[in-house]
Amino acid sequence: MIRKTKLFMDTAIEVKVVPGPNAVNIERKIERAFDAFRKVEEACSRFHPNSELMLACAQINQSISVSPFLFEPLRFAWELASLTNGVFDPTVGGLMEKYGFNMHYLTRNRIERPYDLDVTYRDVTLNDADRTLCLNKPMIIDLGAVAKGFAIDIAVNELKEMEGFIINAGGDLYAGGKDEQGAPWKIGIQHPVEKDQMIAVLSVTDEAVCTSGSYERPSETSADVHHLIHPITRQSPNEWFSCTVIAPYAMMADAFSTASFFLSTESAKDFISQEDLKAIFISSNLELVTVGECNFRE
Repeated sequence: MIRKTKLFMDTAIEVKVVPGPNAVNIERKIERAFDAFRKVEEACSRFHPNSELMLACAQINQSISVSPFLFEPLRFAWELASLTNGVFDPTVGGLMEKYGFNMHYLTRNRIERPYDLDVTYRDVTLNDADRTLCLNKPMIIDLGAVAKGFAIDIAVNELKEMEGFIINAGGDLYAGGKDEQGAPWKIGIQHPVEKDQMIAVLSVTDEAVCTSGSYERPSETSADVHHLIHPITRQSPNEWFSCTVIAPYAMMADAFSTASFFLSTESAKDFISQEDLKAIFISSNLELVTVGECNFRE
């Protein structure tokens, strides 16, 4: 098995490949898979003032033409915002910066800029026909719940001819084909309290697995806030320790795991079932709640 790791998007990106006997140009394809993360980070980063997203956010009441690397995650995020009536809302970026989630992971510099907190996804116009974005108020758009998954999906396209592979971006991943033994890949879900242990192990093939959890990134400015902030209540919910979603592609798993985190038990189960996805939720009392036919062991 070939293993390589690089740092992008504040995350160690690990690629594992089981090439198979007919694979060609393996190293070049792995490098192109990593390059997908570089391109998406340059387009979608909230932490770089010269990213395509931040340059667009600096222009109010103007239609800005943007690249597919920015428009595709924007479009998916806005579709999910509409589907959830704003429970999932990428305009939450200003609120995240208010709570201290504004430090660049390489430079450690904090970003300070003006924004309006009284905004929603309805204050943005996207035009599919000419791939433009128009902000009607000053705001900070955060694509953290879709951009990493989008990069994984592009990278998958580079490795799809391999016999087996995993693209793992800090626990959000896609597992293609089979492992070295010809079996489905085994994917552990971290125990939210005993962090050196797994609370469940999934068996997956040709599926994405993404998790949103409350236990990794607390706010440095407010003790009861973590990086998952409900756009409507403006609080960090604590009904779940984590929400793991299994989906056909990573951007979907990524976004739906975040949206599920903001929902009650029954609403989250209905939300996942309606899209024919699968999920494992870990409640605040460490109960496992499953949706769909998840192939896993505790």
